[in-house]
Amino acid sequence: MTKQVYTKIVGTGSYLPTRTIGNEYFSNYTFFDPGTKAPFDKDNDEIIQKFKEITNISERRWISDELHNSDMAQLAVKDACESAQIDPETLDFIIIAHNFGDVNLESTRVDLLPSLANKVKAKLGISNPFCFCHDIISGCPGWTQGMITADAYIRSGLAKRGVVVGSDVLSRISDPHDRDTMIYADGAGATVVEGIESDEPTGILSHSSRSDSVTYWNLLTNGNSFNPDFKGNDQFIKMAGHKLYVYALSYVPGVVKDSLDKAGLHLSDIKKVLIHQANEKMDEAILKNVFKLYHEKQIPEGIMPMTIEKLGNSSTATVPTLLDMVLKGKLEGQEINTGDYIVLASVGAGMNINSIVYKA
Repeated sequence: MTKQVYTKIVGTGSYLPTRTIGNEYFSNYTFFDPGTKAPFDKDNDEIIQKFKEITNISERRWISDELHNSDMAQLAVKDACESAQIDPETLDFIIIAHNFGDVNLESTRVDLLPSLANKVKAKLGISNPFCFCHDIISGCPGWTQGMITADAYIRSGLAKRGVVVGSDVLSRISDPHDRDTMIYADGAGATVVEGIESDEPTGILSHSSRSDSVTYWNLLTNGNSFNPDFKGNDQFIKMAGHKLYVYALSYVPGVVKDSLDKAGLHLSDIKKVLIHQANEKMDEAILKNVFKLYHEKQIPEGIMPMTIEKLGNSSTATVPTLLDMVLKGKLEGQEINTGDYIVLASVGAGMNINSIVYKA
């Protein structure tokens, strides 16, 4: 059989902020109803309890005051390069997926210049001028979109080795008067990818994507605080949660199945499904709908590792940090072994969906 070039993950890394924010942190917040623009008539204990039941989030990580998004990304890349046992100078590209750049502590003003990838390259001290850099802004699926882009670079021969990062700071862009602020978290995950010649399929086998922008572009936007008396011109992340939930359940399963069809695999071949950690009940419902497409009722225990209970929703960082934790044995009862087929999937702003089939 003729050898082909496949994109393989040869190292993973992550950075989880040191600040742990439990649900009780929000007990003194004043949450406003987005419709009436008035405080909810429920007490916060009831709001927090309901939130926990829906999302299963008990705590999340928030970045410390002295750090920025590019700092977290740099630390994740350094960890991944050490894991891969490579010199960062040998990287042909750096791709960083994020949504808001280096958001300052004092305001929600977005800082996108220069790109995070260029900032990270500078912070790592990589002098190789042929290591090219760019960012991807694609909502929560940014890291999976970055992996698909990296696969194209490697398969085309444009590059041999690079790093793909998902890194976001949502704690500085969330409205303190919006209940959804309890969902958002910070973090960074990185994967070193490399072109490998093989006569047997390995690494990234296939992927599928879709974007439904005409109808669903406004499910995640920037907007004013729900508190009409909020002072300043800050813009905050705003989410149409129920509509996003319905969209994800309707379309993510089909994209996952399409990626499996392209790889010539059946759902029964898959050992793990690593999906964007958005909302535990939503992720469970998505997985259930995937199994329905194959007329399967029994979902194997442990097939979908979850970190959202302790880490919250860190947007582009959720899948690569989850992958890093599983590969390094940091999640009890979870492992990925050589030869296992796994799915990496995400859904988010735009609305965008990606699904990647990967052979370890």
